[in-house]
Amino acid sequence: MSIFPASVTRRGWLETIVLVIAISSFATTSARAASTLSFSAIPDEDATKLRERFDKVARYLSDRLAIPVRYVPVKSYGAAVTAFRNGQIQLAWFGGLSGVQARQAVEGSLALAQGEEDLAFVTYFIANASTGLAADAETLPDTVAGRTFTFGAKTSTSGRLMPEFHLRQRFGRAPEEVFARVAFSGDHTKTVELVESGAFDIGAVNYTVFDDMVSKGKVDTAKVRVVWRTPPYPDYNWTVRGDVDQTFGAGFAERIREALISMSDPDLLASFPRRRFVRASNADYDPIAAVARQIGILD
Repeated sequence: MSIFPASVTRRGWLETIVLVIAISSFATTSARAASTLSFSAIPDEDATKLRERFDKVARYLSDRLAIPVRYVPVKSYGAAVTAFRNGQIQLAWFGGLSGVQARQAVEGSLALAQGEEDLAFVTYFIANASTGLAADAETLPDTVAGRTFTFGAKTSTSGRLMPEFHLRQRFGRAPEEVFARVAFSGDHTKTVELVESGAFDIGAVNYTVFDDMVSKGKVDTAKVRVVWRTPPYPDYNWTVRGDVDQTFGAGFAERIREALISMSDPDLLASFPRRRFVRASNADYDPIAAVARQIGILD
């Protein structure tokens, strides 16, 4: 005698069982995904260096938060913002501008922490020695006009936004009207390499990257020099999605903030490089948003 009701075929029962198993598997996978904190960072340096740095951060955060934490590399600044907007990551190490873009894209998102250095960040304008430009000028000299110039990434705060702002203030024209040729290297390390090689006369670069490369002997200071420093501005920040407490439990955003501010491992901090992380707020980056709107990068 069949164990199935007369109105249900054996095939129907098998299909039902398969469906139940599939739903259970999906629920388990979703629960597992929700219990893992995923984060990324703008790719402002060599990918290998970024992986080494942020895998360490993942281990540190996993220990402090008592949940799995994974670093998700991205290929561009825009991809980092997109991953944040789409919920593929819940936390990110952004630049000033990309942080503003991300927080605009996800309601309730918060700037949690910034490096102590990010309270007053600067951009270096560096030049190949063959240009004859003097080091450490008080103002950007007229003689940079007509030369070749490279920014970093198109949405980099230190590699594009702020240097373009100061170029427009200094010359009253767009960079394309000041220089013979303008390019975007994609990251700060590449900017230094392009200027050092003579492929470009001048470049705009994150000062911490340049100083770190010099300290490690990765820049030939006989070939490339700092010719001007911008006035200070707020920059890098850790930003978390506005729904992170809903996903991981009440108070989770504040737990992340405390974990970042409590980071004290000299080796880990040196990889940024930062002396320490301090509390940040969305309002800290209002000047960045204002400049971005002024030069047409942000709506």
